[in-house]
Amino acid sequence: MKIGIIGSGAMGSGIAQVAAQSGNDVVLCDTRTEALDKSKAGLSQTLIKLVEKGKLTQEAATQLDNRIQYSIDLKEMAGCDLIIEAIVENLEVKKTLFANLEAIVSEQCILASNTSSLSITAIASSCQKPERVLGIHFFNPAPLMPLVEIIPALQTSIELPEKIKVLLESWNKVPVMAKDTPGFIVNRVARPFYGEALRIFEEGIADIATIDAAMKDLGFKMGPFELMDLIGNDVNYAVTESVFSAMYFDQRYRPSITQKRMTEAGWLGRKSGRGYYGYNNQTAPPQPQDNPQLRAAISNRILTMLINEAYDALYLGIASAEDLDTAMTKGVNYPKGLIEWGKEIGLENCRNSMAELYSFYQEDRYRCSVGLRG
Repeated sequence: MKIGIIGSGAMGSGIAQVAAQSGNDVVLCDTRTEALDKSKAGLSQTLIKLVEKGKLTQEAATQLDNRIQYSIDLKEMAGCDLIIEAIVENLEVKKTLFANLEAIVSEQCILASNTSSLSITAIASSCQKPERVLGIHFFNPAPLMPLVEIIPALQTSIELPEKIKVLLESWNKVPVMAKDTPGFIVNRVARPFYGEALRIFEEGIADIATIDAAMKDLGFKMGPFELMDLIGNDVNYAVTESVFSAMYFDQRYRPSITQKRMTEAGWLGRKSGRGYYGYNNQTAPPQPQDNPQLRAAISNRILTMLINEAYDALYLGIASAEDLDTAMTKGVNYPKGLIEWGKEIGLENCRNSMAELYSFYQEDRYRCSVGLRG
């Protein structure tokens, strides 16, 4: 199968590596020669490391490298069976690209978007054959993260998602099916992990280090502020804004002024050297409060909001219970799936926690989902 990848940034390059490593011929296309050169150099360094670690033989690494063709000409997509775009998160730009692709590729070619939150249905509407369009959303870094969300558009042919699922499984990925709604599974369900942590900080209930420690007490590998610094505050804020707007300004997804200011200041996290934490090694990292009762209250509040969001997604048919739990454990490394976690805690306990939050704040943000109540 010949795979076309459009966009040679970190995500596009990673997807190209995954496809080539699974034995597919790949055409990696970008409008900028310098971006392609950077991608090629990056892959070469990755392959050297994989050979050094014994994860690939030199022969396999050479074969993988030879399977990837680099091009600035979109017409090189002509012979591809599947094309995955991983370009800028701009709906109009993506729609223009897909419309242009249809004039180049065969009628059988599948067109996919790696968008993390934009409407697949809207993208498909730009095509003469929208039934061939769907979302295939990888997680960064694509060669390492197992989860891939498959998102059919309203127009997608019935058999196509299953066909892509089989393909992704042959690439050693873990695919889940998601409805075409803002944020799909992970970027929707995970919003309280960041949003509620920011709210607790803004209320002065606890400092950043203590909030992070509270969530790591539950088994999360990183706290919300550590993770926002890793993702980039600009990226995380943009996704939050996108979901908030697309959900008709539902208060559960409201962005944080704190994160907006961090983005405006250029304090983006690890990539800028400063975020919620400093990364210049000149200052000692802040220490969390040794207050088990406070930390338990913080973790219970954030976890309750996460579980409420997961049960809301289940109620609205965004995904199955199994796929919801798989998405959160395989896509963002949660210690447990939230549907199962809710059952372990007890749904009545979760409902009571939501009722306490709503009683105190009297905000729609803290309404208990019908799915959790049911």
